[in-house]
Amino acid sequence: MELSHYIDHTLLKASAIPNEIVKLCNEAKKHNFYAVCVNSCYVSLAANELKNSDVKVASVVGFPLGANNLQAKVCEAEQCIIDGADEIDMVLNIGFLKAELHKQVQEEIAAVKKAIGSQTLKVILETCYLTDNEIQIACQIAKQAGADYVKTSTGFGTGGATENAVKIMVEEVGDSLKIKASGGIKDAATAKKYIEIGVNRIGTSSGIEIVTAAKNDKDEHTY
Repeated sequence: MELSHYIDHTLLKASAIPNEIVKLCNEAKKHNFYAVCVNSCYVSLAANELKNSDVKVASVVGFPLGANNLQAKVCEAEQCIIDGADEIDMVLNIGFLKAELHKQVQEEIAAVKKAIGSQTLKVILETCYLTDNEIQIACQIAKQAGADYVKTSTGFGTGGATENAVKIMVEEVGDSLKIKASGGIKDAATAKKYIEIGVNRIGTSSGIEIVTAAKNDKDEHTY
């Protein structure tokens, strides 16, 4: 599969304006990215821009802290689907996980999955705040709750994807869930490293640089 088709082309900064979302969508179409990932207020705009393309629309829910109450997350997710989202990237309740309130964490993920039906649910673990054991537990909870993916990071925490966290996630649930690496992935070498480890999707705001560098590298090695 082409490297571009692993990429969720992402724009989640608080200052993002509509024109930038339109630009993001045009770039995704041009470079054949798998999806765009936007905040929920821009789902309808992105869906309209991408309606005649193969590019999916992903929206974040409970972003970036994960500390919204359950009903707020469910309501936001439902509205995203109504507005045209194909995928939901929800932040799990990190505080609940660290307090070992595992039942509540699982119920929340399951409720969001139920609300979006057959659409794809990615659960953001925000691994920079978790121990290795907590990453393992979060993966198992997401699996039991019916999620489709586990994802490393929001990109707004104290750190992004790491090789250690990704390896734990792949080892823990890689045979049953897909894995998305995100946060701090800015070059083709890093993206390829994670794909080789077992990642199915890359979340990045540097997608154009990644695929351009990968193409140039490929051209240089074509004889």
